[in-house]
Amino acid sequence: MFDGLKARLERLLRERGGGDPRAYAADLREALVEARFGVSEMRRALAAAETELQSERKQLADAERRGKLAAAVPDPETVAVAERFAARHREHILLLERKVAVQRDELALAEREVQEMTAQWRTASSAGGAGSASIEAAWRDLESAGATRAPDDADRVAADLDRQKREEAVEAQLAYLKRKMGKGKA
Repeated sequence: MFDGLKARLERLLRERGGGDPRAYAADLREALVEARFGVSEMRRALAAAETELQSERKQLADAERRGKLAAAVPDPETVAVAERFAARHREHILLLERKVAVQRDELALAEREVQEMTAQWRTASSAGGAGSASIEAAWRDLESAGATRAPDDADRVAADLDRQKREEAVEAQLAYLKRKMGKGKA
């Protein structure tokens, strides 16, 4: 699921050198939204696989119980059928247990990658992605003309508000994608 996204992120990181920092931050944000959506889909798939595993275990218990009942009534044909079904359920349970384990590992990996992407996006957004180099140049020009800068606390508050707005925009876009895909219905 993340292969295309990884390739896109690697391309972004390679092209970062001479590109527009704001475009880079916007591309990272878009990739982050897609990654978060992918993680939520992976969680949904894991929950479905766990539910299927529970159902299969219940079916195995039912088949074993039926086999014991058939053995108590001396019905060898029903006992043989119950044993075949129990064997099939055991095989399917082993397969589902491996599937759930792999999905858990993939989800953990994807969550770590989303955390790394979030950190990269925050760095790009605050350092260069928000156009800080051009802002600094503008301030230097204004200061040379006699203007004074706002206090650092005001800059930090503005940056925090901008960061919060960007994160809200990412969450809103994720919610929109979920609704668009039909996953956000209550």
